[in-house]
This record gives sequence, structure tokens and C-alpha cells, in this order.
Amino acid sequence: MLKEKVDQLLNDAFQERPDLFLVSCDIGAGNEIKVVIDGDESVKVADCIFVSRAVEHNLDREEIDFSLEVTSAGVGKPLVHKRQYLKNVGRDLEVIDTDKEKQVGKLIAADDEGVTITWQTREPKAIGKGKETVDKQWSVEYKKIKQAKVVITFN
Repeated sequence: MLKEKVDQLLNDAFQERPDLFLVSCDIGAGNEIKVVIDGDESVKVADCIFVSRAVEHNLDREEIDFSLEVTSAGVGKPLVHKRQYLKNVGRDLEVIDTDKEKQVGKLIAADDEGVTITWQTREPKAIGKGKETVDKQWSVEYKKIKQAKVVITFN
């Protein structure tokens, strides 16, 4: 009952704010509600407050005791929603597929089916000695992605 009510309240909040979307909603022991949100742009504290109020102000503490935590999807956390890939086009991703192939590259495309990343590598020359820099590209469907994370670099 609580899960359905919270899901409906979240759905209403995201209809009011279509730039935000749900990453996860878990209800643990003791009715501990943990909501993780993301947005097409960055998520601000005010966005978390908006979602928190949309849920908390519509649940009756006299009827059911609960705790509520609303957070944004953290940096370095796995991407789980197609919209998260779209907002990260142009950034470096580490992708591991279901065959355990792992690659780090720049996310250059994301659509309804999957993603494409590119990277450069050094490979032996086809003729002669030495190595040359080669551009590589990998397209992978969402259903084949086991895990994908944005790679944070400090320059």
C-alpha cells in the first residue's frame, strides 16, 4: 500500500517537473523511503526538496510512520536510465557489457536502442615496424550493458 502511494506521488511530481526523473525508489524496514532522482540537466538541492515535499506533504504520519530521503544520482554511480546516457553525451564512460568486455571512451551517441563510444589506441602498423594511433568505436545495446559509469577526470 505504501509503495503504491509513494509511486503515485512521485509520478505526479515528475509530471509537474518533466525535467526530473526517477532513478530508484526503495522502501526498507521501518518504512524508510529512499528516492534517487536525476534530471536532464544537473539536479539541485531545490529539486530534491521539491520531490521530498511532493511525497512527504501527501502522506499522513498519523496513519503510517515513515522516514524519507531524496537524493540525486551520485557521480560515479552506475547509469540505469536512458535519459542518464543522453545527458552524458560528450563525457567519458566506462562500459562493461554482459560478455564482460570493458571499454572506456567518449560517449558520442545515445538513442532508444543503445550507446556508441569512441577512443584511441596504439596498435602495430599494418606495414613496417612500430605502432600507430587508431580510432576505435563501439556500439552496444542497453540490454547488453551490465554496467556503465561516467569517468571523472581531474585536470
